[in-house]
Amino acid sequence: MTKATLPASDSGGWHRRVWVIAVPMMLANVTVPLLNAVDTGVMGHQGDAAYIGAVGLGSVIFSFVYWGFGFLRMGTGGFTAQAFGANDRQEMRACFLRAALTALVIAAAVFLLQWPILLLALAALEPSERVAELTTTYFQVRIWAAPATLLTYVVTGWLLGVQRARGVMLVQLLLNGLNIALSLVFVLVFQWGIFGVALATVVAEYAGVALGLWLVSRQARQLGGVWDLRGSLQRGKLLALFRVNRDIFIRTLCLELAFLLFARQSAQLGDSVLAANQILLRFLEFTAYGLDGFAYAAEALVGSAKGAGSPRDFNLAVRISTLWAGALAVLLCLLYWALGREAISLLTDLQDVRALAGAFLVYAALLPIISVWAFQLDGIFIGTTRTAEMRNAMLISLAAYTPLAIWLTELWGNDGLWLALLTLMGVRALALLLHYPALRRSIG
Repeated sequence: MTKATLPASDSGGWHRRVWVIAVPMMLANVTVPLLNAVDTGVMGHQGDAAYIGAVGLGSVIFSFVYWGFGFLRMGTGGFTAQAFGANDRQEMRACFLRAALTALVIAAAVFLLQWPILLLALAALEPSERVAELTTTYFQVRIWAAPATLLTYVVTGWLLGVQRARGVMLVQLLLNGLNIALSLVFVLVFQWGIFGVALATVVAEYAGVALGLWLVSRQARQLGGVWDLRGSLQRGKLLALFRVNRDIFIRTLCLELAFLLFARQSAQLGDSVLAANQILLRFLEFTAYGLDGFAYAAEALVGSAKGAGSPRDFNLAVRISTLWAGALAVLLCLLYWALGREAISLLTDLQDVRALAGAFLVYAALLPIISVWAFQLDGIFIGTTRTAEMRNAMLISLAAYTPLAIWLTELWGNDGLWLALLTLMGVRALALLLHYPALRRSIG
């Protein structure tokens, strides 16, 4: 294998380099909110807003549980990208083994603690009795996908770290495409309701991780080296992994707490407002997963630049990936404003929910141009494994958001809640930006 150092090239070459990673990641990512939109849509035609709320709250609970362990993707991607830039074949394999073992241990713990997790979540979110009943059914089925879900995070991070974004795209297309197809069949044909939506996710998760593990095995053979479990468990490497994982866990936990508070405040405003906000959050998902294509490109390329010790490559990766991310954010803002009401109508036929979602559409349209900077900086800091700064920035953001979400909701209702969410995204970006000059100086 030739050395993985990024070559000095013209800006056109770097634009292509960013897009080679960003496009497959965007295609892969867009299937996630599309899946959630389909789940919301099939539940939105069940004749009761409680079904939409239950799928939304169930997704929030699993996002809180699983994305609390998002370090399995982020940490794996950052360390693997640096090993790739340094052309360290053995360490690339070791990065995967350390993360995969961690994922299996965590999955076992999640499964054993499933009932306390569910009871605590319902107590915190305080949904109506009907929504709580449906959410419990969803949770009891989907929990069986825990090992596959967490291993998929590891697979995704590793493939991204070795700049094989097409492999990530294939895994996500299979996982989410199969999930969408099964959801439609289980709900519309078999009439299994919310049980069918959850079962579709479980089946698809195991199919996706099976493909992912095969792709990792094939790519590892091409890169060279051997699988060495004992060698991958070196004390220093494990401590570094623990440090990064700890920081990302705290950062992600804070972010999930913010969205749990958003869901709780929404539920307090009534089932119709909860359903409308869950529909509008699909716009945020499209935003995040679309813009994350360029954040992932930044992560892989700046991580490789750090491994190679190249400040020039680092600066080019940051500048060009951020330029394209900003352009996409403006485009998404315009699309949401122009076509948002038509999208809402596709997701539900409940007139009161449609009216509420349309009334607050302006906030969903503003989210791309406010949140893009936080997403992009996240990718940069993950690629360089500067996770303490990410942790601290998120702690500051949550401290600003929490009182605002409570106070502004009491003052202005749902308008206040959405203003608080926009503030969260803005503060995240500003807090990370303060640390960026020191990060840039550290490269090389």
